[in-house]
Amino acid sequence: MSPEITSLLIFLGIGLLAGWIASLILGGGGLLRNLIVGVIGSVVGGYVLTLAKVELPIGNALVSQIVTATIGAIVVILVARVIVK
Repeated sequence: MSPEITSLLIFLGIGLLAGWIASLILGGGGLLRNLIVGVIGSVVGGYVLTLAKVELPIGNALVSQIVTATIGAIVVILVARVIVK
């Protein structure tokens, strides 16, 4: 398997996990919704934490990416709920 495909699968796996964790915290879910929210959340989380100049004190890069994506997924869900109402 090529490195690009492996990277994409890891990215999607992190997004799915982050979306699932966010749905546990805020409620709601479903496999496709968790994947979409998690993938968008990983981008949003990275942007928000970079903009706020926050660096997570986590030694493990994978765990740090999951936490960042989860924070972003929570933000995405909250913003979506505000827009819908």
